[in-house]
Amino acid sequence: MSAYDDLMARERETQALAQVAGRLGWDQETMMPRGAADQRAEESGAMQAVLHARRVDPARGDVLAEAEEKATGAVARAQLRHIRRDYERAVKVPGDLAVALARLTSRAQGQWAEARAADDFAAFAPVLSEVVRLKREEAAALSAGGALYDALLEDYEPGMGAAKLDAMFAEMRPRLVALRAAALEVAWPKLEGRFDRAAQLALSQKLAQVFGYDLSRGRLDLAVHPFSSGSGDDVRITTRVSEVDPFNCFYSTIHEVGHACYEQGIDPAYRLTLLGQGVSMGVHESQSRIYENQLGRSRAFCGWLYGQMRDAFGAFGIADEDGFYRAVNRVHRGYIRTEADEVQYNLHVMLRYDLERALMTGDLAVTDLEAAWNDRFAADFGTPVDRASNGVLQDVHWSVGLFGYFPTYSLGNVYAGCLHAALRDAVPGLDAQLAQGDLQEATAWLRDTVQQHGGLYEPAEVIARACGAAPRAEPLLAYLEGKFGALAG
Repeated sequence: MSAYDDLMARERETQALAQVAGRLGWDQETMMPRGAADQRAEESGAMQAVLHARRVDPARGDVLAEAEEKATGAVARAQLRHIRRDYERAVKVPGDLAVALARLTSRAQGQWAEARAADDFAAFAPVLSEVVRLKREEAAALSAGGALYDALLEDYEPGMGAAKLDAMFAEMRPRLVALRAAALEVAWPKLEGRFDRAAQLALSQKLAQVFGYDLSRGRLDLAVHPFSSGSGDDVRITTRVSEVDPFNCFYSTIHEVGHACYEQGIDPAYRLTLLGQGVSMGVHESQSRIYENQLGRSRAFCGWLYGQMRDAFGAFGIADEDGFYRAVNRVHRGYIRTEADEVQYNLHVMLRYDLERALMTGDLAVTDLEAAWNDRFAADFGTPVDRASNGVLQDVHWSVGLFGYFPTYSLGNVYAGCLHAALRDAVPGLDAQLAQGDLQEATAWLRDTVQQHGGLYEPAEVIARACGAAPRAEPLLAYLEGKFGALAG
Protein backbone atom coordinates (compact mmCIF):
# COMPACT_ATOMS: atom_id res chain seq x y z
CA MET A 1 0.00 0.00 0.00
CA SER A 2 1.34 3.42 -0.96
CA ALA A 3 1.68 6.19 1.61
CA TYR A 4 -1.22 8.02 -0.07
CA ASP A 5 -3.49 4.97 0.12
CA ASP A 6 -2.53 4.42 3.76
CA LEU A 7 -3.24 8.06 4.56
CA MET A 8 -6.63 8.03 2.83
CA ALA A 9 -7.68 4.85 4.67
CA ARG A 10 -6.92 6.63 7.96
CA GLU A 11 -8.76 9.74 6.81
CA ARG A 12 -11.90 7.81 5.91
CA GLU A 13 -11.99 6.30 9.39
CA THR A 14 -11.59 9.75 10.95
CA GLN A 15 -14.31 11.24 8.76
CA ALA A 16 -16.65 8.36 9.62
CA LEU A 17 -16.14 9.07 13.31
CA ALA A 18 -16.72 12.77 12.66
CA GLN A 19 -20.05 11.90 11.04
CA VAL A 20 -21.00 9.93 14.17
CA ALA A 21 -20.08 12.96 16.30
CA GLY A 22 -22.25 15.11 14.06
CA ARG A 23 -25.14 12.73 14.52
CA LEU A 24 -24.89 13.30 18.28
CA GLY A 25 -25.41 17.00 17.59
CA TRP A 26 -28.38 16.31 15.31
CA ASP A 27 -29.96 14.11 17.97
CA GLN A 28 -29.40 16.76 20.63
CA GLU A 29 -31.38 19.27 18.58
CA THR A 30 -34.21 16.97 17.53
CA MET A 31 -34.75 13.84 19.64
CA MET A 32 -32.66 13.90 22.81
CA PRO A 33 -34.56 14.03 26.12
CA ARG A 34 -33.90 17.24 28.04
CA GLY A 35 -32.50 15.38 31.02
CA ALA A 36 -29.70 13.87 28.93
CA ALA A 37 -27.80 17.15 28.46
CA ASP A 38 -25.01 16.50 30.97
CA GLN A 39 -24.40 12.98 29.69
CA ARG A 40 -24.43 14.20 26.10
CA ALA A 41 -21.76 16.75 27.00
CA GLU A 42 -19.55 13.90 28.22
CA GLU A 43 -20.27 11.85 25.11
CA SER A 44 -19.43 14.79 22.85
CA GLY A 45 -16.25 15.44 24.78
CA ALA A 46 -15.21 11.80 24.48
CA MET A 47 -15.79 11.82 20.71
CA GLN A 48 -13.84 15.06 20.37
CA ALA A 49 -10.94 13.53 22.34
CA VAL A 50 -10.81 10.59 19.93
CA LEU A 51 -11.05 12.81 16.86
CA HIS A 52 -8.45 15.27 18.11
CA ALA A 53 -6.01 12.46 18.93
CA ARG A 54 -6.38 11.08 15.40
CA ARG A 55 -5.93 14.49 13.82
CA VAL A 56 -2.74 15.37 15.73
CA ASP A 57 -1.21 11.88 15.63
CA PRO A 58 2.46 12.29 14.58
CA ALA A 59 2.04 9.20 12.40
CA ARG A 60 -0.53 11.15 10.39
CA GLY A 61 2.03 13.89 9.81
CA ASP A 62 4.69 11.37 8.78
CA VAL A 63 2.48 9.56 6.28
CA LEU A 64 1.19 12.91 4.97
CA ALA A 65 4.74 14.12 4.31
CA GLU A 66 5.60 10.89 2.50
CA ALA A 67 2.42 11.04 0.41
CA GLU A 68 3.10 14.66 -0.56
CA GLU A 69 6.45 13.68 -2.04
CA LYS A 70 4.93 11.19 -4.48
CA ALA A 71 1.31 12.18 -5.11
CA THR A 72 0.19 13.14 -8.61
CA GLY A 73 -3.17 14.17 -10.03
CA ALA A 74 -5.52 17.03 -9.19
CA VAL A 75 -7.71 15.01 -6.79
CA ALA A 76 -4.78 13.62 -4.80
CA ARG A 77 -3.16 17.05 -4.55
CA ALA A 78 -6.45 18.56 -3.38
CA GLN A 79 -6.90 15.83 -0.78
CA LEU A 80 -3.40 16.45 0.53
CA ARG A 81 -3.92 20.22 0.57
CA HIS A 82 -6.96 19.80 2.82
CA ILE A 83 -5.30 17.22 5.04
CA ARG A 84 -2.22 19.43 5.44
CA ARG A 85 -4.39 22.42 6.42
CA ASP A 86 -6.41 20.31 8.84
CA TYR A 87 -3.33 18.72 10.40
CA GLU A 88 -1.43 21.97 10.88
CA ARG A 89 -4.44 23.62 12.51
CA ALA A 90 -5.16 20.61 14.71
CA VAL A 91 -1.64 20.33 16.11
CA LYS A 92 -1.76 23.95 17.22
CA VAL A 93 -4.73 23.34 19.53
CA PRO A 94 -3.97 21.49 22.80
CA GLY A 95 -6.00 18.32 23.19
CA ASP A 96 -7.40 19.31 26.58
CA LEU A 97 -8.64 22.59 25.09
CA ALA A 98 -10.39 20.80 22.20
CA VAL A 99 -12.11 18.42 24.62
CA ALA A 100 -13.06 21.22 27.02
CA LEU A 101 -14.64 23.17 24.15
CA ALA A 102 -16.66 20.15 23.01
CA ARG A 103 -17.99 19.51 26.50
CA LEU A 104 -18.67 23.16 27.22
CA THR A 105 -20.47 23.95 23.97
CA SER A 106 -22.66 20.87 24.30
CA ARG A 107 -23.73 22.10 27.74
CA ALA A 108 -23.98 25.73 26.61
CA GLN A 109 -26.33 24.81 23.79
CA GLY A 110 -28.88 23.46 26.26
CA GLN A 111 -28.49 26.49 28.52
CA TRP A 112 -28.97 28.80 25.55
CA ALA A 113 -32.24 27.04 24.63
CA GLU A 114 -33.52 27.40 28.21
CA ALA A 115 -32.44 31.05 28.46
CA ARG A 116 -34.02 31.81 25.09
CA ALA A 117 -37.31 30.27 26.19
CA ALA A 118 -37.20 32.36 29.38
CA ASP A 119 -35.95 35.56 27.67
CA ASP A 120 -33.16 35.65 30.25
CA PHE A 121 -29.74 36.59 28.88
CA ALA A 122 -28.30 36.87 32.39
CA ALA A 123 -28.88 33.12 32.84
CA PHE A 124 -26.85 32.41 29.70
CA ALA A 125 -24.09 34.99 30.15
CA PRO A 126 -21.84 32.97 32.52
CA VAL A 127 -21.55 29.95 30.22
CA LEU A 128 -21.18 32.21 27.18
CA SER A 129 -18.32 33.98 28.94
CA GLU A 130 -16.62 30.61 29.30
CA VAL A 131 -17.19 29.82 25.63
CA VAL A 132 -15.69 33.17 24.61
CA ARG A 133 -12.70 32.61 26.90
CA LEU A 134 -11.95 29.19 25.43
CA LYS A 135 -12.50 30.38 21.85
CA ARG A 136 -10.03 33.18 22.45
CA GLU A 137 -7.55 30.57 23.72
CA GLU A 138 -8.16 28.49 20.62
CA ALA A 139 -7.77 31.52 18.35
CA ALA A 140 -4.51 32.49 20.07
CA ALA A 141 -3.17 28.99 19.51
CA LEU A 142 -4.16 29.08 15.85
CA SER A 143 -3.14 32.64 15.03
CA ALA A 144 0.54 32.48 16.06
CA GLY A 145 0.40 36.14 17.04
CA GLY A 146 -1.94 37.25 14.26
CA ALA A 147 -5.51 38.52 14.50
CA LEU A 148 -7.66 36.24 16.66
CA TYR A 149 -10.80 36.71 14.60
CA ASP A 150 -9.06 35.94 11.30
CA ALA A 151 -7.79 32.68 12.79
CA LEU A 152 -11.35 31.58 13.57
CA LEU A 153 -12.75 32.80 10.24
CA GLU A 154 -10.27 30.53 8.46
CA ASP A 155 -12.22 27.51 9.73
CA TYR A 156 -15.29 28.56 7.78
CA GLU A 157 -13.97 30.53 4.79
CA PRO A 158 -10.30 29.79 4.01
CA GLY A 159 -8.51 32.77 2.51
CA MET A 160 -11.04 35.33 3.74
CA GLY A 161 -9.91 37.81 6.38
CA ALA A 162 -11.68 40.62 8.20
CA ALA A 163 -10.05 43.26 5.99
CA LYS A 164 -11.71 41.79 2.88
CA LEU A 165 -15.02 41.52 4.70
CA ASP A 166 -14.80 45.13 5.88
CA ALA A 167 -14.31 46.31 2.29
CA MET A 168 -17.19 44.19 1.00
CA PHE A 169 -19.58 45.31 3.73
CA ALA A 170 -18.59 48.95 3.22
CA GLU A 171 -19.63 48.60 -0.43
CA MET A 172 -22.89 46.85 0.40
CA ARG A 173 -24.19 48.75 3.42
CA PRO A 174 -25.09 52.17 1.89
CA ARG A 175 -26.92 50.66 -1.06
CA LEU A 176 -28.83 48.24 1.18
CA VAL A 177 -29.78 51.02 3.59
CA ALA A 178 -31.05 53.17 0.73
CA LEU A 179 -33.02 50.28 -0.76
CA ARG A 180 -34.53 49.47 2.63
CA ALA A 181 -35.65 53.06 3.16
CA ALA A 182 -37.51 53.05 -0.15
CA ALA A 183 -39.02 49.60 0.40
CA LEU A 184 -40.32 50.39 3.88
CA GLU A 185 -42.37 53.26 2.45
CA VAL A 186 -44.51 50.75 0.54
CA ALA A 187 -47.58 48.85 1.79
CA TRP A 188 -46.89 45.12 1.50
CA PRO A 189 -49.56 42.42 1.72
CA LYS A 190 -49.30 39.88 4.54
CA LEU A 191 -50.77 36.46 5.16
CA GLU A 192 -53.60 36.36 7.68
CA GLY A 193 -55.14 33.46 9.55
CA ARG A 194 -53.89 30.14 10.87
CA PHE A 195 -52.26 27.39 8.84
CA ASP A 196 -52.45 23.77 9.96
CA ARG A 197 -49.14 22.33 11.19
CA ALA A 198 -49.59 18.94 9.53
CA ALA A 199 -50.45 20.56 6.20
CA GLN A 200 -47.37 22.79 6.44
CA LEU A 201 -45.10 19.81 7.05
CA ALA A 202 -46.68 17.86 4.20
CA LEU A 203 -46.07 20.74 1.78
CA SER A 204 -42.54 21.14 3.16
CA GLN A 205 -41.86 17.50 2.30
CA LYS A 206 -43.09 18.17 -1.23
CA LEU A 207 -40.98 21.31 -1.57
CA ALA A 208 -37.90 19.43 -0.42
CA GLN A 209 -38.39 16.88 -3.17
CA VAL A 210 -39.22 19.50 -5.81
CA PHE A 211 -35.86 21.12 -5.09
CA GLY A 212 -34.08 17.77 -5.47
CA TYR A 213 -33.60 16.55 -1.90
CA ASP A 214 -33.29 12.76 -1.83
CA LEU A 215 -35.35 11.65 1.17
CA SER A 216 -34.08 8.07 0.82
CA ARG A 217 -30.75 9.51 2.04
CA GLY A 218 -32.18 12.12 4.38
CA ARG A 219 -35.04 13.13 6.63
CA LEU A 220 -36.94 16.24 7.68
CA ASP A 221 -37.50 16.94 11.38
CA LEU A 222 -38.38 19.87 13.64
CA ALA A 223 -35.88 21.95 15.62
CA VAL A 224 -35.79 25.31 17.42
CA HIS A 225 -33.24 26.59 14.90
CA PRO A 226 -33.38 24.97 11.42
CA PHE A 227 -30.16 23.33 10.26
CA SER A 228 -28.66 20.72 7.94
CA SER A 229 -26.39 17.94 9.16
CA GLY A 230 -24.32 15.17 7.61
CA SER A 231 -22.90 14.36 4.18
CA GLY A 232 -22.94 11.68 1.52
CA ASP A 233 -25.71 9.14 2.06
CA ASP A 234 -26.97 10.55 5.37
CA VAL A 235 -27.86 14.23 5.11
CA ARG A 236 -30.59 15.42 7.48
CA ILE A 237 -32.47 18.70 7.62
CA THR A 238 -34.79 20.38 10.10
CA THR A 239 -37.38 23.12 9.88
CA ARG A 240 -39.79 24.84 12.27
CA VAL A 241 -43.52 25.54 12.18
CA SER A 242 -45.53 28.64 13.05
CA GLU A 243 -49.28 28.34 12.59
CA VAL A 244 -49.51 32.03 11.69
CA ASP A 245 -46.48 32.14 9.37
CA PRO A 246 -46.17 29.18 6.97
CA PHE A 247 -43.47 30.98 4.98
CA ASN A 248 -41.16 30.45 7.97
CA CYS A 249 -41.58 26.70 7.54
CA PHE A 250 -41.47 26.59 3.75
CA TYR A 251 -38.49 28.86 3.21
CA SER A 252 -36.53 27.39 6.13
CA THR A 253 -37.06 24.02 4.46
CA ILE A 254 -35.97 25.22 1.03
CA HIS A 255 -32.93 26.93 2.58
CA GLU A 256 -31.80 23.76 4.36
CA VAL A 257 -32.50 21.71 1.24
CA GLY A 258 -29.94 23.89 -0.54
CA HIS A 259 -27.35 22.89 2.03
CA ALA A 260 -28.41 19.24 1.89
CA CYS A 261 -28.38 19.04 -1.91
CA TYR A 262 -24.83 20.38 -1.90
CA GLU A 263 -23.75 17.51 0.34
CA GLN A 264 -25.79 14.93 -1.56
CA GLY A 265 -24.48 16.23 -4.89
CA ILE A 266 -20.76 15.83 -4.15
CA ASP A 267 -18.93 13.23 -6.24
CA PRO A 268 -19.37 9.89 -4.40
CA ALA A 269 -15.68 9.13 -5.00
CA TYR A 270 -14.88 11.78 -2.36
CA ARG A 271 -17.15 10.29 0.32
CA LEU A 272 -15.75 10.23 3.87
CA THR A 273 -12.80 12.43 2.94
CA LEU A 274 -12.14 16.13 3.40
CA LEU A 275 -13.05 16.63 -0.28
CA GLY A 276 -16.41 15.00 0.36
CA GLN A 277 -17.99 18.02 2.05
CA GLY A 278 -18.75 21.61 1.18
CA VAL A 279 -15.55 23.57 0.58
CA SER A 280 -16.54 26.50 2.80
CA MET A 281 -19.53 27.86 4.62
CA GLY A 282 -19.75 30.76 2.17
CA VAL A 283 -20.07 28.41 -0.80
CA HIS A 284 -22.44 26.24 1.24
CA GLU A 285 -24.57 29.27 1.98
CA SER A 286 -24.59 30.21 -1.70
CA GLN A 287 -26.53 27.04 -2.38
CA SER A 288 -29.07 27.53 0.39
CA ARG A 289 -29.60 31.18 -0.50
CA ILE A 290 -29.99 30.70 -4.26
CA TYR A 291 -32.45 27.87 -3.62
CA GLU A 292 -34.39 29.96 -1.10
CA ASN A 293 -34.29 33.40 -2.70
CA GLN A 294 -33.37 33.71 -6.36
CA LEU A 295 -35.27 30.51 -7.18
CA GLY A 296 -37.79 30.05 -4.35
CA ARG A 297 -38.86 33.70 -4.06
CA SER A 298 -38.87 34.40 -7.80
CA ARG A 299 -42.04 35.66 -9.44
CA ALA A 300 -42.30 32.51 -11.53
CA PHE A 301 -41.95 30.03 -8.68
CA CYS A 302 -44.25 32.03 -6.41
CA GLY A 303 -47.01 31.55 -8.99
CA TRP A 304 -46.63 27.78 -8.67
CA LEU A 305 -46.38 27.89 -4.86
CA TYR A 306 -49.54 30.02 -4.67
CA GLY A 307 -51.49 27.19 -6.28
CA GLN A 308 -49.94 24.64 -3.94
CA MET A 309 -50.90 26.70 -0.89
CA ARG A 310 -54.47 27.17 -2.07
CA ASP A 311 -54.74 23.41 -2.53
CA ALA A 312 -53.35 22.82 0.96
CA PHE A 313 -55.10 25.58 2.92
CA GLY A 314 -57.96 26.91 0.80
CA ALA A 315 -58.43 30.68 0.52
CA PHE A 316 -56.06 32.64 2.77
CA GLY A 317 -56.68 36.29 2.00
CA ILE A 318 -54.36 36.80 -0.96
CA ALA A 319 -56.36 37.38 -4.12
CA ASP A 320 -53.91 36.49 -6.87
CA GLU A 321 -50.38 35.42 -7.79
CA ASP A 322 -49.04 38.97 -7.92
CA GLY A 323 -50.27 39.69 -4.41
CA PHE A 324 -48.78 36.40 -3.25
CA TYR A 325 -45.40 37.29 -4.81
CA ARG A 326 -45.44 40.58 -2.94
CA ALA A 327 -46.40 38.83 0.31
CA VAL A 328 -43.52 36.34 -0.07
CA ASN A 329 -41.07 39.20 -0.62
CA ARG A 330 -42.58 41.62 1.88
CA VAL A 331 -40.03 44.09 3.27
CA HIS A 332 -40.90 44.60 6.90
CA ARG A 333 -39.51 45.61 10.22
CA GLY A 334 -38.60 42.61 12.34
CA TYR A 335 -36.12 41.26 14.82
CA ILE A 336 -35.25 37.80 13.52
CA ARG A 337 -32.39 37.25 11.08
CA THR A 338 -33.78 33.99 9.69
CA GLU A 339 -37.12 35.68 8.96
CA ALA A 340 -35.61 38.82 7.43
CA ASP A 341 -36.36 39.83 3.87
CA GLU A 342 -33.60 39.84 1.26
CA VAL A 343 -33.10 43.59 1.53
CA GLN A 344 -32.36 43.62 5.26
CA TYR A 345 -30.83 40.18 5.83
CA ASN A 346 -27.23 41.24 5.31
CA LEU A 347 -27.64 44.14 7.74
CA HIS A 348 -28.51 41.56 10.41
CA VAL A 349 -25.31 39.69 9.56
CA MET A 350 -23.16 42.83 9.73
CA LEU A 351 -24.45 43.53 13.25
CA ARG A 352 -23.40 40.08 14.44
CA TYR A 353 -20.08 40.26 12.64
CA ASP A 354 -19.11 43.47 14.40
CA LEU A 355 -20.22 42.24 17.83
CA GLU A 356 -18.54 38.84 17.67
CA ARG A 357 -15.30 40.36 16.42
CA ALA A 358 -15.40 42.78 19.37
CA LEU A 359 -15.89 39.81 21.72
CA MET A 360 -12.83 38.09 20.25
CA THR A 361 -10.62 41.19 20.36
CA GLY A 362 -11.64 41.89 23.96
CA ASP A 363 -13.24 45.22 23.09
CA LEU A 364 -16.65 43.93 24.28
CA ALA A 365 -17.35 41.93 27.44
CA VAL A 366 -20.10 39.30 27.46
CA THR A 367 -21.74 41.15 30.36
CA ASP A 368 -22.18 44.15 28.04
CA LEU A 369 -23.25 42.13 24.99
CA GLU A 370 -27.02 42.43 25.40
CA ALA A 371 -26.88 46.21 25.81
CA ALA A 372 -24.49 46.51 22.86
CA TRP A 373 -26.81 44.39 20.72
CA ASN A 374 -29.87 46.41 21.67
CA ASP A 375 -28.14 49.74 21.02
CA ARG A 376 -26.82 48.62 17.65
CA PHE A 377 -30.15 47.10 16.59
CA ALA A 378 -32.05 50.27 17.43
CA ALA A 379 -29.51 52.32 15.48
CA ASP A 380 -29.48 50.02 12.44
CA PHE A 381 -33.17 49.06 12.25
CA GLY A 382 -34.96 51.89 14.03
CA THR A 383 -36.78 49.60 16.45
CA PRO A 384 -36.01 48.87 20.13
CA VAL A 385 -35.54 45.20 20.97
CA ASP A 386 -38.51 44.03 23.02
CA ARG A 387 -37.09 40.81 24.51
CA ALA A 388 -33.91 38.75 24.52
CA SER A 389 -35.29 35.95 22.32
CA ASN A 390 -35.85 38.58 19.63
CA GLY A 391 -32.37 39.97 20.21
CA VAL A 392 -29.12 38.58 21.52
CA LEU A 393 -30.53 35.11 22.25
CA GLN A 394 -32.16 34.45 18.87
CA ASP A 395 -29.25 32.55 17.27
CA VAL A 396 -27.66 29.30 18.45
CA HIS A 397 -24.22 29.99 16.96
CA TRP A 398 -22.34 31.56 19.86
CA SER A 399 -23.52 28.90 22.30
CA VAL A 400 -21.83 26.21 20.19
CA GLY A 401 -18.67 28.26 19.61
CA LEU A 402 -19.23 29.24 15.98
CA PHE A 403 -17.33 32.53 16.09
CA GLY A 404 -16.36 33.57 12.57
CA TYR A 405 -19.37 31.83 11.05
CA PHE A 406 -21.85 34.70 10.72
CA PRO A 407 -20.12 36.64 7.90
CA THR A 408 -20.25 33.55 5.69
CA TYR A 409 -24.00 34.09 5.44
CA SER A 410 -23.40 37.35 3.58
CA LEU A 411 -20.60 35.81 1.56
CA GLY A 412 -23.12 33.15 0.56
CA ASN A 413 -25.50 35.86 -0.63
CA VAL A 414 -22.73 37.49 -2.66
CA TYR A 415 -21.76 34.15 -4.21
CA ALA A 416 -25.44 33.37 -4.89
CA GLY A 417 -25.78 36.68 -6.73
CA CYS A 418 -22.91 35.72 -9.01
CA LEU A 419 -24.28 32.21 -9.57
CA HIS A 420 -27.78 33.47 -10.30
CA ALA A 421 -26.54 35.74 -13.08
CA ALA A 422 -24.58 32.84 -14.61
CA LEU A 423 -27.53 30.44 -14.20
CA ARG A 424 -29.88 32.76 -16.09
CA ASP A 425 -27.38 32.91 -18.97
CA ALA A 426 -27.06 29.12 -18.97
CA VAL A 427 -30.81 28.34 -18.68
CA PRO A 428 -32.73 30.91 -20.78
CA GLY A 429 -36.05 29.11 -20.17
CA LEU A 430 -35.64 29.23 -16.40
CA ASP A 431 -38.76 31.26 -15.57
CA ALA A 432 -41.03 29.04 -17.64
CA GLN A 433 -39.69 26.01 -15.78
CA LEU A 434 -40.05 27.64 -12.35
CA ALA A 435 -43.64 28.56 -13.13
CA GLN A 436 -44.34 24.83 -13.47
CA GLY A 437 -42.56 23.98 -10.23
CA ASP A 438 -39.78 22.41 -12.29
CA LEU A 439 -36.37 22.90 -10.67
CA GLN A 440 -34.57 20.06 -12.42
CA GLU A 441 -32.48 22.03 -14.91
CA ALA A 442 -31.62 24.78 -12.42
CA THR A 443 -30.53 22.39 -9.69
CA ALA A 444 -28.67 20.20 -12.20
CA TRP A 445 -26.66 23.26 -13.30
CA LEU A 446 -25.77 24.02 -9.68
CA ARG A 447 -24.86 20.39 -9.06
CA ASP A 448 -22.63 20.27 -12.15
CA THR A 449 -20.90 23.63 -11.67
CA VAL A 450 -20.62 23.80 -7.87
CA GLN A 451 -21.85 20.89 -5.82
CA GLN A 452 -20.16 17.89 -7.38
CA HIS A 453 -16.68 19.33 -6.79
CA GLY A 454 -16.92 19.31 -3.00
CA GLY A 455 -13.56 20.56 -1.75
CA LEU A 456 -11.66 20.05 -5.01
CA TYR A 457 -11.13 23.80 -5.52
CA GLU A 458 -10.65 26.71 -3.14
CA PRO A 459 -13.86 28.67 -2.34
CA ALA A 460 -13.33 31.70 -4.58
CA GLU A 461 -12.19 29.40 -7.41
CA VAL A 462 -15.39 27.37 -7.20
CA ILE A 463 -17.45 30.50 -7.85
CA ALA A 464 -15.07 31.85 -10.48
CA ARG A 465 -15.12 28.57 -12.43
CA ALA A 466 -18.94 28.47 -12.34
CA CYS A 467 -19.43 32.12 -13.27
CA GLY A 468 -16.42 32.94 -15.42
CA ALA A 469 -15.33 35.78 -13.13
CA ALA A 470 -14.08 36.31 -9.59
CA PRO A 471 -16.86 36.71 -6.99
CA ARG A 472 -17.94 40.28 -6.22
CA ALA A 473 -20.88 42.02 -4.57
CA GLU A 474 -22.20 43.90 -7.62
CA PRO A 475 -24.38 41.09 -9.10
CA LEU A 476 -26.17 40.64 -5.77
CA LEU A 477 -26.72 44.38 -5.33
CA ALA A 478 -27.96 44.74 -8.91
CA TYR A 479 -30.38 41.81 -8.42
CA LEU A 480 -31.75 43.26 -5.17
CA GLU A 481 -32.10 46.78 -6.55
CA GLY A 482 -33.79 45.50 -9.71
CA LYS A 483 -36.21 43.19 -7.90
CA PHE A 484 -37.17 45.39 -4.97
CA GLY A 485 -36.98 48.60 -6.93
CA ALA A 486 -39.70 47.18 -9.17
CA LEU A 487 -41.71 45.82 -6.24
CA ALA A 488 -41.54 49.14 -4.41
CA GLY A 489 -42.19 51.20 -7.50
